[in-house]
Amino acid sequence: MYTFYFGFKENPFSLTPDPNYLYLSSHHKEAFDHLLYGINERKGFIVVTGGIGTGKTTLCRALLGTLDSSTKTALILNAYISDTELLKTINQEFGIRTDTPGQSKKDYIDSLNQFLLETFSQGGNAVLLIDEAQNLSHTVLEQIRMLSNLETEKEKLIQIVLVGQSELKEVLTSPSLRQLNERIMVRYDLKPLDKKDVRGYVEHRLVVAGGRGNLQFTKGAFEAIYAYSQGNPRRINGVCDRALLIAYSRDEFTISRKTVQKAIDDIRSDVRIELRPRRSQKMATTLSVLLLLLLIIVAALGGWNFRKEISALISSYVTATPIQTTQGIPNERKIAVVVTKKVPHPPPQPKMKAASLFLDEQASLAGLFGLFNAKEGKNNHVANEVHLGLFSFHAEPEYYIIFRKPFRVRMAIPAHSPDTGRSGALPSPRYLLICKATDDGAIAIDADGKEQIITRDFILSHWDREVSWVYPYEDKGINLIQGMKGPDIVKLQKALNEIGYPVEPTGLYDKPTFNQVVKFQDNFELKTDGIVGTRTKGLLYQMSE
Repeated sequence: MYTFYFGFKENPFSLTPDPNYLYLSSHHKEAFDHLLYGINERKGFIVVTGGIGTGKTTLCRALLGTLDSSTKTALILNAYISDTELLKTINQEFGIRTDTPGQSKKDYIDSLNQFLLETFSQGGNAVLLIDEAQNLSHTVLEQIRMLSNLETEKEKLIQIVLVGQSELKEVLTSPSLRQLNERIMVRYDLKPLDKKDVRGYVEHRLVVAGGRGNLQFTKGAFEAIYAYSQGNPRRINGVCDRALLIAYSRDEFTISRKTVQKAIDDIRSDVRIELRPRRSQKMATTLSVLLLLLLIIVAALGGWNFRKEISALISSYVTATPIQTTQGIPNERKIAVVVTKKVPHPPPQPKMKAASLFLDEQASLAGLFGLFNAKEGKNNHVANEVHLGLFSFHAEPEYYIIFRKPFRVRMAIPAHSPDTGRSGALPSPRYLLICKATDDGAIAIDADGKEQIITRDFILSHWDREVSWVYPYEDKGINLIQGMKGPDIVKLQKALNEIGYPVEPTGLYDKPTFNQVVKFQDNFELKTDGIVGTRTKGLLYQMSE
């Protein structure tokens, strides 16, 4: 509205992340230098964090515009995707063909690896930039870590830049992401603008928008802008946009402290208007509760003689409903007041108790082998010479998302749980049986053999590290070591490829295969000797499809 009036070619304070408007404050310049250093020096992982509205997205878009043509780039803006969708999107962004139907994760990784090798052989570089990375699931972050295995003996083939809000720092400190966190070589936490930078930021945007210098902000206006925004660029844009609109309506070309304060009041008023309906709803609920309490008090003090009539009246308007936790175990009973017409009471119905998710040793083992037989027997994967064993592994709770086969985990149950004894201690271990992990939780099997959806928070809060699953093994007792060859080595190499440790399936346990095995063992805290024994085989089996 005011753009033409002030002589601008476009809105100088638009909230869109236009790289032309990037103002290199001391903080933004340092962040920019960190990004260039990490990319040019092929450091592998680079992380830039910062508060909402500090200019992270604008900074990254400006970065992509400064890279030369030999650097191939892929920009991911949607962080709410699965690991397979991530790989497909990365390939699409790099211009790799992904239109072949029925492609698997291994196909996507192979295509990406071939593209990266060709780019590297031509002297180029590849950059993957993921915005809003704090929203990535642990499964996707683990897949991203696997991509860093695409490398030569001396150089990283792909530079991965994770950009996100401050919560990303907390996400990366999760125990299951320790390996990813340790690979991050370049980090920068972007801070808001300093007070002295606010003036330069505002004037920079006015000039880029085509301003001719006829619009002026007073010193008091800049002080008011900083006091409100605390140097946050998005807030600065919001208050300046509203201030220019006010100046336009008043036919003024000087933005004073008073004008800025009026803009701030208008913005805060808009926020209050948005919140008002919720406040009114809360007030109405409070009044309803107070009214009910008042009726109860009156009945208690003076209505004893009419207790039968009052009881009948209240019973026709009050319905008791059980409140259950997400685990399906009754937690407490609360009274929900529902205004209805008076109707005859239905006959009492027997109460159904939800089956427990906490299984004992015998039930969990029977369920685990049942799930294995249902899948492996159907697929005819188990031959006569293959034996079934129970493989146990100690893992941090966040690792559950990388498991591809049914498993059980020993549970740490609170003392007040219905599954505990009177003393507060479990008479025997309890287990959670999971048939499938999902990005936001899992599908568990209860004591009745039925599937129940559980949340990720429930899993993390009850996890007790000991995980086990059924592992089919051949009774050979042979470990795989460097120099061996044959079908067992091909099987090993295919499993490594599938979970993101790329090797050529030559059937020979060569040096590249040895290096990837050692890397896998190190990532999951196994003995890093390159010998593929029972523990390495068992974990590879669980992580591969």
